[in-house]
Amino acid sequence: MSMVQTLARIARDCFPARMRVGSRERLRAGVGGLLGILFTALLARALHGAGPGAWIVAPIGASAVLVFAVPASPLAQPWSVIGGNTLSALVGASCALFIHDPAWAGAVAVGLAIGVMFAMRCLHPPGGAAALLSALGAVPLQFVLFPVAVNCLLLVLAGMVYNGLTGRRYPHGQAAPALPADAAARFSAADLDAALAHYNQVVDISRDDLEHLLHHAEAAAYQRSFGALVCADLMTPAPQTAEFGTPLDEAWAQLQRHHVKALPVVDRVQRVIGIVTPADFLRHAGADGATALSGRLRAFVRPSGLTHTDKPEVVGQIMSRAVRSVARDQRISELVPLYAESGHHHLPVVDGENRLVGILTQSDLIRALHRATQA
Repeated sequence: MSMVQTLARIARDCFPARMRVGSRERLRAGVGGLLGILFTALLARALHGAGPGAWIVAPIGASAVLVFAVPASPLAQPWSVIGGNTLSALVGASCALFIHDPAWAGAVAVGLAIGVMFAMRCLHPPGGAAALLSALGAVPLQFVLFPVAVNCLLLVLAGMVYNGLTGRRYPHGQAAPALPADAAARFSAADLDAALAHYNQVVDISRDDLEHLLHHAEAAAYQRSFGALVCADLMTPAPQTAEFGTPLDEAWAQLQRHHVKALPVVDRVQRVIGIVTPADFLRHAGADGATALSGRLRAFVRPSGLTHTDKPEVVGQIMSRAVRSVARDQRISELVPLYAESGHHHLPVVDGENRLVGILTQSDLIRALHRATQA
């Protein structure tokens, strides 16, 4: 790579990418910053009174950008604002007491403040400004309580009210609600934690928000791959079925004869009440090994001919009752995680009245994905 290309790449990397934030959100953030600083300034000035001295500090302006423009950021949360600014100001004031050279005092204050904020879990960029301001100004220790701490408390209070009224969660809790059971994806929480540990840098988004963002991105990728396909486009219509009272030998023969691996179990009006697979037969037959499998299975499905027996005789006694069904107009992209991670291989498809109209298998999904990648 030539020197010109290297300089061009550096210049390109220095210029930020286009922000994907709409005009309404920009206006919301700007008005919030105005009202937040106005509220903080007026109340702090009233508390200070007419005497000399500062009643508001400049780093609060930087804090307002975070609180109102990026309220979901871990750097903008109440403890980050209050602890980051207040502890950093305390570090700066302390450095000014012991280091008489302002240049050294300011540098040491900022470095120590970063370490303190990391240790106290209140990393907040304006805290560096608070440390530098306190060190260069050689402020007294009471300056940390007023105006710094009071300014932070007032700004956070304004942020809670304004963000809440404008539809933004603040404080933005770092433990997001658990994903629904059908939202499983091809990466786990442990995978994400391992990736973040490998990255080993501060990420200006909460870990839980990042996980949800990645899940949404994965869903968008599935949507792009499968387009507008719905279950009715891929399902096998009028699938083989069984009823609760279907004898086991008939159900087993049906599985073998039609080369299917699941039989939805329906009632008299075709509503799904369960599903039976070869795994259900094997589990109840109790075959311990390959040599015993064939004999045990044959004995299991053979009718006993008795009026009273503990051995299962019909499908309803061995079927899986916790069956997951999907609507015929449900998008295929929403079902990919179910097949990928949740152990589902056959999903009965039902109509608006919950009657069985088809079955969607993992093979159907793979064929659709193959066609999508070849298109």
